[in-house]
Amino acid sequence: MDTLDQGSGKLFTDPSSIAARADFQQKSRAMTDKVTTVSDAVGRLLGDGDYLAIGGFGGDRIPTAVIHEVIRQNKQDLGFAGHTSTHDFQVLCAGNLMGRGQVLARVDIAYVVGLEARGLSRQARRVMESGEVEFTEWSNYTLALRFRAAAMGVPFLPAHSVLGTDTMKHSAARTIVCPFTDEPMVAVPALYPDLAVIHVHESDPFGNCRIEGISVADLDVARSAKRLIITCERVISNDEIRSNPTRTAIPYYCVDAVCEVPLGSYPGNMPYEYYSDEEHIRQWLAVEEDLDEYRRFLDHHIFEVSDHQEYVRRAGGLDRLEELRRLEFMETS
Repeated sequence: MDTLDQGSGKLFTDPSSIAARADFQQKSRAMTDKVTTVSDAVGRLLGDGDYLAIGGFGGDRIPTAVIHEVIRQNKQDLGFAGHTSTHDFQVLCAGNLMGRGQVLARVDIAYVVGLEARGLSRQARRVMESGEVEFTEWSNYTLALRFRAAAMGVPFLPAHSVLGTDTMKHSAARTIVCPFTDEPMVAVPALYPDLAVIHVHESDPFGNCRIEGISVADLDVARSAKRLIITCERVISNDEIRSNPTRTAIPYYCVDAVCEVPLGSYPGNMPYEYYSDEEHIRQWLAVEEDLDEYRRFLDHHIFEVSDHQEYVRRAGGLDRLEELRRLEFMETS
């Protein structure tokens, strides 16, 4: 198959399905109890230099507790899939340029820095403009397609997307000739994260998960990752899972750890559960303007807290929970 052109971006992960298969063959398929703490899961499953993928969509279903723990444990030199990333990327960037080393080192960019209609993260801009973070560009669709290729167990998938664009020029994709039609196509390489983290509504102790609402690329992310941490609003019984198996979105054999974290997406939105805390998110954006104030904010809300529930208390989320649930009901009714 002829290559017509290729982007100038760097490929941060190995797209080989054969190499990935060797990793997956070592993964246990036993239905064992995987319930643990966020601290244990991050310490055990994420190493310095690993490539990290985060589930959810924009401000929905952000696995906030794990992201906080990543920077609390001061993990270093991580790769990151910036796919529909908002507050999660903002928090990870708190680990850079704060005198704590370099949490982020390599980023595949589709959507980062912006918090949608809320504006741009000043700290995320500092990090990405520092010159210390390598990055390669993708569209949201082609980055999702990379997860789909990995979930299928193939090293790439063809697409028409990004042909003739600057995104293609700055990506690590290649333009190829279709062997059947001779038309130009984009070969999008598979992406196998070392670790993915996904927040869901419910999971049993084995890792059979339910997601309400939009799932975006999460089902492919779960199947493409070499290791997977699930955080959930509630741990439910396996009998409950078996009572309606068609609701299981992510199966247990993809999962390495299950962490019960009520309000685990806070300050993000959890569909059909609670709305995003827009006041607290605006506070994040405001304090980033002054580095001294930002450091005090991070100490108070992340580095000096023991777990996510204490963070929610300090952020005022528990006091506003009834209102956040009411707002979510208004949005979804």
